Amino acid sequence: MRNPLLAAASCLFFVTLTCSAQTAAPAGETPQYSPIPGFDPAAMDKAADPCGDFYQYACGNFAKLHLIPSDLPEFDQFANLFEFNTQALHQIVEKTAAAHAAAGTDEQKIGDYYAACMDTDAIDKRGLAPIQPELDRIAALQSREQLPALIAHLNRMSVGVFFDYGSQQDFKDATREIAYIDQSGLGLPEKDYYLRTDDKSVETRKQYVAHLANVLKLLGDQPEAAQAEAQKILDLETALAKASQGNVERRDPDKVYHMMSLTSFSATAPAIDTAKYIDLMGSPSVQELNVVSPDFFPALNKTIADTDLATIQAYLRVRLADSFAMRLPHAFDQESFDFYGRKLTGTPEQQARWKRCVQATDGSLGEALGKLYVAQYFTPDMKASTLREVHDIEAAMGQDIDAIAWMSPETKVKAKEKLHAVADKIGYPDKWRDYSKLDIEPGDALGNSVRSREFEVARQLNKIGKPVDRQEWQMTPPTVNAYYDPSMNNINFPAGILQPAFYDKDASDATNYGHIGAVVGHELTHGFDDQGAKFDGSGNLHDWWTAEDKKQFEERTGCVDNEYSQFTAVDDVKVNGKLTLGENTADNGGARIAFMAMMARIAASGTPAATTPEQVAEKSLSPQQQFFLGYAQNWCTNERPEFLRMLANVDPHSPDALRVRGVIVNMPEFAHAFGCKPGQPMAPVKSCHVW
Repeated sequence: MRNPLLAAASCLFFVTLTCSAQTAAPAGETPQYSPIPGFDPAAMDKAADPCGDFYQYACGNFAKLHLIPSDLPEFDQFANLFEFNTQALHQIVEKTAAAHAAAGTDEQKIGDYYAACMDTDAIDKRGLAPIQPELDRIAALQSREQLPALIAHLNRMSVGVFFDYGSQQDFKDATREIAYIDQSGLGLPEKDYYLRTDDKSVETRKQYVAHLANVLKLLGDQPEAAQAEAQKILDLETALAKASQGNVERRDPDKVYHMMSLTSFSATAPAIDTAKYIDLMGSPSVQELNVVSPDFFPALNKTIADTDLATIQAYLRVRLADSFAMRLPHAFDQESFDFYGRKLTGTPEQQARWKRCVQATDGSLGEALGKLYVAQYFTPDMKASTLREVHDIEAAMGQDIDAIAWMSPETKVKAKEKLHAVADKIGYPDKWRDYSKLDIEPGDALGNSVRSREFEVARQLNKIGKPVDRQEWQMTPPTVNAYYDPSMNNINFPAGILQPAFYDKDASDATNYGHIGAVVGHELTHGFDDQGAKFDGSGNLHDWWTAEDKKQFEERTGCVDNEYSQFTAVDDVKVNGKLTLGENTADNGGARIAFMAMMARIAASGTPAATTPEQVAEKSLSPQQQFFLGYAQNWCTNERPEFLRMLANVDPHSPDALRVRGVIVNMPEFAHAFGCKPGQPMAPVKSCHVW
């Protein structure tokens, strides 16, 4: 299922391609991975004053020790752990491919999917032949009346053209799955890339037009014609961008939920013949749907009417080719990376093919592959340890709610009801996904990708009209991330993130509370940030606040908005305080309740003894100091400025260094732990406090 809010927030970090350029371990050998420990004294700059800049103190040497690999836009704890998981998965898929398992088994599908993806000689030899039927279908478009069928055909393959259609949990009745229709079809990261007038944005659009032209030339168009078509595609997408909701607007659940009858909606965009389109998508019939972005569709209707068919065809061809660039001849793959990797993020070198094929296998067969990953890398004691911390932090959240002075007893009762209803999902699903109807064939890289996408689209659409499956996961087990789902009211921690440094069995309890504890607290606090607070304990969009409490809450989140808006992301780009509000609130609340949980654990059991060399090294620090160093070292990073600029425009999270400084300045517990005096940079006289 899809939750429109999950695309904008509620996750621990913004998902990017993160893996390094290390050499893979041969199948059967231990992956070549150098874990960063939970407590990493080498990353610290002990000459820095922790009260002046705690990020510099905790992470000042990290960038010197960890240069950004040439195939990465950044290197941080997530990238480091992602590298381990990628190599671990590589070992698994190589072994599986070599085993030649029986046809129809998950192992056969994993092995053949990966092997076909890796066979670049076969991909190059076949040229455009695998995709030619789709290009012919686009070339056969003779009238706008034929367009809905063509859009449906492409959307079934997850090629994002014009708009998106699928299933989601109903915001106001969390027990049911409904249909949604939403804006889509842009080739640049978000709408303002088309509209900003600064020199960098103008240059990016020129580079994008050049990219579009290059793709069209690879598809056989003459250079002059390709350049003209590319400019017209930009004009088409600009018209769509002007009508699209922005990133900040899409964070508000009330602004992405508009139930309409199918008849009423169809009248707003007759050009897409919604009833016909839905039928051709293979969707169950619907009488109503959520129109996520209502203003988009009249503008889409006008754009289709005003754009000549040749431009529409060129647009569809480019979107198709870019979508499958990795399964097309080498020149397409390189062209896609040149723009989306080199130009947009400043990454000089593309990832090794094996890494991208491992991740593609995870994307298409994630729970089948994840089942094998979990068997090797996620033990029952790791799950039990995580669950213990989760329960500690949930208890701390309850104590925090009880202690809040600005919230009335009436609203506190509702908040506690929601907290007690939160479901904890750790490691992997209780029931694994069934891939028996997915056909994966040896040597068919593009076909396997198409069938995998069609399988997933059909799986999602089949939910419409049915009860919600609350056991489903939105991330695969090896994923290095975590999320809160407001409609499900659950917190989710894949096995992939429950590894060093986020959880390190050799680190002290205090350090682990700073690491994985703050991650748990972050996701739990999302249930009470400016988005999550609009949903009740059952996952329904429902106002459970008194008017005065809501006013108090908004004043406090407004403080966070204003505080972060003063921070500089990179160069002349400021942090967007409204876009990042939910994540900043979750960072602050998550660290605070994780700290409370650690202190409660110490009070209950005494300060943990140092038993390993790593823990002995930490003993010169108090548990409180260990906690804050653990938290800060979650976010030690080395980033390319181009990548930071892009993230500042699209990412609902603040830059990593500011995820440390922005939290520390709001926690008097930090000032006490490090002896900071009021008025020092990390101990300002005024601070923000929501949870």
